[in-house]
Amino acid sequence: MSAKKRVELFYDVVSPYSWFAFEVLCRYRASGSWNINLQLRPFFLGGVMQGSGNKPPASVPNKAAYMSNDLKRLREFMNIPLNQPANFVEAVLVKGSLQAMRFLTAVDMQQPDKTEALSRELWMRIWSRDEDITQPDSFMEAGKKAGLSDAVIKDALGRIKNQEVKDKLKETTQEALDHMAFGAPIIVAHVESGPELIFGSDRFDILARLLGEEWKGPLPEMAKAKL
Repeated sequence: MSAKKRVELFYDVVSPYSWFAFEVLCRYRASGSWNINLQLRPFFLGGVMQGSGNKPPASVPNKAAYMSNDLKRLREFMNIPLNQPANFVEAVLVKGSLQAMRFLTAVDMQQPDKTEALSRELWMRIWSRDEDITQPDSFMEAGKKAGLSDAVIKDALGRIKNQEVKDKLKETTQEALDHMAFGAPIIVAHVESGPELIFGSDRFDILARLLGEEWKGPLPEMAKAKL
């Protein structure tokens, strides 16, 4: 069997499109449908937007209207329990995700095997149940649901304000910018010709072609069952 190709997913839990990309890539890795080494790279979307000179799509009226309908369609297509927060502006643009991404980074630095589960729980909070992702109690609840021990959660909460954690999140965010990121999610496929950047969660057919794999839709297990 050929060596697994490295695929990096740069994401922020404030981004619903990142959740779509995250779940699809995790499904393809778990099912063995693609021979990939998936690396989860939590970054801070606010830093990418500022560093690239971009602005949130929701700040453009026409984009905001399109996005609302688009998320509903993708919820069904991707089979992900996404529900838009009742107060989108407050949850996404005002409160944001800096503390959540620092908490996730702190966990990722100490227990990377829990990064996937914790990321999913944070998305479930803000983008499914319309719950907070800014307060310590919220992180404790998400951590417990993700299977983290009380000791790991307490340690991560204590390190959110540590310079080491802040620097790690800044470093990952800068790596994304070095790849010419301008939003989220960013997928970087490391292939023979070099790293290839793919933006968004709607270009998996292109990613598959770069990897020399087959795109079977957002639910590869269902496609396999039909054979």
